[in-house]
Amino acid sequence: MTSVDTQEWQGRVGKSWAAEWQRTDRSFAALTSELLSRIADLDFSTVLDIGCGAGELSVEVARTKVDAEVLGLDISPDLIDVAKARGAGLDNLTFDLADAASWRSEKGFRPDLLMSRHGVMFFSDPIGAFAHLRQQSARRARVLFSCFRHVSENPFFGSVGSLVEDAVPSPDPHAPGPFAFADAERVRGILSSAGWSDIELEPFDFRMIAGAGDDPVSDAVAYFSRIGPAARAISLMDDDVRASFKEKLFGFSQSHLAEGTVGLDAGVWIVSAKCDSVP
Repeated sequence: MTSVDTQEWQGRVGKSWAAEWQRTDRSFAALTSELLSRIADLDFSTVLDIGCGAGELSVEVARTKVDAEVLGLDISPDLIDVAKARGAGLDNLTFDLADAASWRSEKGFRPDLLMSRHGVMFFSDPIGAFAHLRQQSARRARVLFSCFRHVSENPFFGSVGSLVEDAVPSPDPHAPGPFAFADAERVRGILSSAGWSDIELEPFDFRMIAGAGDDPVSDAVAYFSRIGPAARAISLMDDDVRASFKEKLFGFSQSHLAEGTVGLDAGVWIVSAKCDSVP
């Protein structure tokens, strides 16, 4: 993660995600269910949640696997505060403010499962980060994480982003960010170079929900205004331009209303790997 990205997550972006954790969890609900189903089939006793955000995955694993010790890491103090509040009362769950790329295990905690729901695509040096995590892990540890496929397969982001005039895509598709792990072969190369083996990537498609409730369209506009590709642009607009853009966003959201919810398709990789030893 670049210094600018870190500052954003420790500031404005982190605050927005912390404030919107309920709608964000809702948007990822189908993916979270799939990840939890796969995790339930694994044998583990110590878990590290990389980029845990508001803590949903950590909380659910700690709640259902009471004999496992779960640690969630994130660089956003606001998200960690939310996660701690959500996990209060679970004695086998801890949240720490830390960067997984440089985190070091303490008190003998060596995870035998490393998991993440979309928290691994922001490493500035992904090979170095995954090599470091392997060194901090237990022998024969497993990793299981999700990451977005190409933006063209994710209209939740691509279509919303296209509403922003003069939007300029990153010149480097591998730059830290939501789509840095879109290329399956690149992901294989990163994990293999970092010492992980038995690497598998499986596509998973689901509908990300942006709006629901009594007024799903307005709910979606509020969510898109805080989270995602339009959020930063909206924050920089003057009042008149912002009002005009939100009208456009309202029409867009209305066009994706179906069966009482506003949603768009999303496509991800679910990635798994293991290590046989620790150097």
